[in-house]
Amino acid sequence: MRIRIATTAALGSLLLLTGCGAADMTKQASPFANAQGARTVTLSTQSWVGAQANVAVAQYLLEHELGYRVDTVQVDEVPAWDALSQGRVDAILEDWGHPDQEQRYVQDKKTIVNGGDLGVTGHIGWYVPTYFAKQHPDVTDWKNLNKYADQLRTPESGGKGQLMDGSPSYVTNDKALVKNLNLDYQVVFAGSEAAQITQIKQFAKEQKPFLTYWYAPQWLFKKVPLTEVKLPAYKEGCDADPEKVACAYPHTPLQKYLNADFAQDGGDAAAFLKKFRWTTEDQNEVSLMIADQKLTPQEAARKWVDSHESTWRSWLS
Repeated sequence: MRIRIATTAALGSLLLLTGCGAADMTKQASPFANAQGARTVTLSTQSWVGAQANVAVAQYLLEHELGYRVDTVQVDEVPAWDALSQGRVDAILEDWGHPDQEQRYVQDKKTIVNGGDLGVTGHIGWYVPTYFAKQHPDVTDWKNLNKYADQLRTPESGGKGQLMDGSPSYVTNDKALVKNLNLDYQVVFAGSEAAQITQIKQFAKEQKPFLTYWYAPQWLFKKVPLTEVKLPAYKEGCDADPEKVACAYPHTPLQKYLNADFAQDGGDAAAFLKKFRWTTEDQNEVSLMIADQKLTPQEAARKWVDSHESTWRSWLS
């Protein structure tokens, strides 16, 4: 999904999500982004539900408590930095670490500023279903994965074990890890977070073994217990060369980023987004309502806001 700190990523189209349909954001900027003197805010949202939960709650409070009009733009991870730098969006509320982009836009160009901790620590890893780990405890050590490759084969994995990933647009180290750790596995993309969840649920329903790239925080852990496979320990810099990565993913405090002009001139909205900080449990609560209970993001945000005033009231002061 998402994510990790590799230096390259698939470029996706930028979609302006409005009631009138989708517009190509590579050609058209949101009319509300960075509008001088206007009480409008444009938030970047990513495809995974945790990021959608952040945006839903921020949007609800900006609109209902602070009187702003909020526009949301769906942008892939790396293009979101370009859009933020150019003022086509005002804020990214969940970034999992992109050092090249931080260096370019925060340190060098100074067109983006750090908006502070989201309050959530993210971690990517490889997981097997807990029912399989209980049957075969040694599968949780990467050194034993080849022993189980035959059991983890699928029609899509070409005679090898399957390592299931989500969207091809997510930045991961998985192909390099499979190669560099000499694993008899093939990375197979489900296509999206939603498709990956559907496949995981189906495997679990049938009590089949599987190996999947997955990440926390994520509401699915409450529905399908998963156990992490221990990869070689992460050490600072071990993932610096995307082609030579042979270590686990780090634990990453997720960050917010604001367009520099918006951070300075965005008034109450900018101040609010800098203070927006919640817990993994908060995010999972909203994510579960959206993805599992099928509430709209707006409905989920309203329910969370109604029952957590003690948390969000300080964001407005």
